[in-house]
Amino acid sequence: MSGEGDSPQKPAYGGPRIREIPMRLVIPNLITVLAICAGLTGIRLAFEGRFALAVAMVLFAAALDALDGRTARMLKASSKFGAQMDSLADVINFGVAPALVLYPYLLHELNSIGWIAALIFAIACALRLARFNVMTEDPDTPAWQMAYFVGIPAPAGAVLVLLPVYVGLLGAPLDGILAPLAAAHCILIGLLMVSRIRVWSGKAPGQRIRRDLVPLFLLCAVLLVMLFVAYTWYTLTVAAVAYLIFLPFSARAYRKRELAEAKAE
Repeated sequence: MSGEGDSPQKPAYGGPRIREIPMRLVIPNLITVLAICAGLTGIRLAFEGRFALAVAMVLFAAALDALDGRTARMLKASSKFGAQMDSLADVINFGVAPALVLYPYLLHELNSIGWIAALIFAIACALRLARFNVMTEDPDTPAWQMAYFVGIPAPAGAVLVLLPVYVGLLGAPLDGILAPLAAAHCILIGLLMVSRIRVWSGKAPGQRIRRDLVPLFLLCAVLLVMLFVAYTWYTLTVAAVAYLIFLPFSARAYRKRELAEAKAE
């Protein structure tokens, strides 16, 4: 017979007791898994020749990626496991999936050169995410620098690299010079992701929208959604080009802020 001082009895099979996990901790990881499913489904659809749906799956994965982190913070369910899971999902959804959508659509016409361009983009995405994970652990980063990404973020890179697909779905001929341009564009986006260019993120602590500008902001958001629904490929094309044009202005704004902070010290 066991006494009061005996250790708790283990289950008959000899393993540790299974600790129950609250459902709120599972939901963000479930969203991440759904994002992985969307990215992989996009790859399948691309190799089946259904490129419009393939692009939609990559965009859906990007939307889920934006949702899982916010859900984790809202439910107070952030964890190291979830962070690692999210990072691995991003490699698939924003590195591998866009590359394997673009390759059968256009890059395959260049044979090995097209495949090398796709590989460069996918590897650049993995490197960018690894650098991001390391930089987020740096406690010495000034608060104002948190408003800027170092290099193009992975979701934006995925949307940008598919620009040749948007143009092709608008009716542009896929022969001639478009394939070499697509390969160069793919490599350029990969280099921008691993570059040191500073891209405004809008995530600085205490970032606020003026009360009088809230209606205008909401109206613009609704208009953008309506344009996306009605003129999907035109909207994505204009948005991608506008983002590329925005990059030099973002880098210039960061440089000015950096000089102002240095003078203040």
